[in-house]
Amino acid sequence: MTGAAHDIGKHNMRRVHPEFAYQSRELEGQIEGILGDPPNRKNYKQMVDALVGEYASGGGIEDVNMLAFALVDQISFNDPKGLLAEAEDYEMGDPARVFAMASCADGEAAKMYAAIAESFPDLARQAIITAFLHKNPRLWDDDDQSLDQLAANDDGDDDMDDDQATDDFAQMFDQDGDDHGR
Repeated sequence: MTGAAHDIGKHNMRRVHPEFAYQSRELEGQIEGILGDPPNRKNYKQMVDALVGEYASGGGIEDVNMLAFALVDQISFNDPKGLLAEAEDYEMGDPARVFAMASCADGEAAKMYAAIAESFPDLARQAIITAFLHKNPRLWDDDDQSLDQLAANDDGDDDMDDDQATDDFAQMFDQDGDDHGR
């Protein structure tokens, strides 16, 4: 075991906020969709370069997933333990602390990193953590809480088997005491 996985340890799988898990899965789908089948790396690079340029100029789409997509191939993570701890809360957190846990190399990526710290600090915090989780899936426990996943585990056993409870409930609201012919 090397790198971040060695530092954190295999048995210390961390739970992350469900929204971070969802965003990480969405990022995976977005990357696969843009790469295409068969993979078109030239198209993918053009898309990333365009997004990086937009964010570097202080603009760009205010969307966690789009920003994470722009970051994911540009960013290095300096503090995996810290980023995992930050991933426990989606809404609250210190953007400056998260920015200090990662970096982008020089050039347009570095300009983007500085610009998003100014333009979209909270959104960028979420995007940095999303990109980190996407690149390090073995460090955290993906407890899928989406409605689709929850429905997949539903065996339908919570349907009422007995009509009596329903009839009793209806009689509570029967003002005149009429049992309607029963």
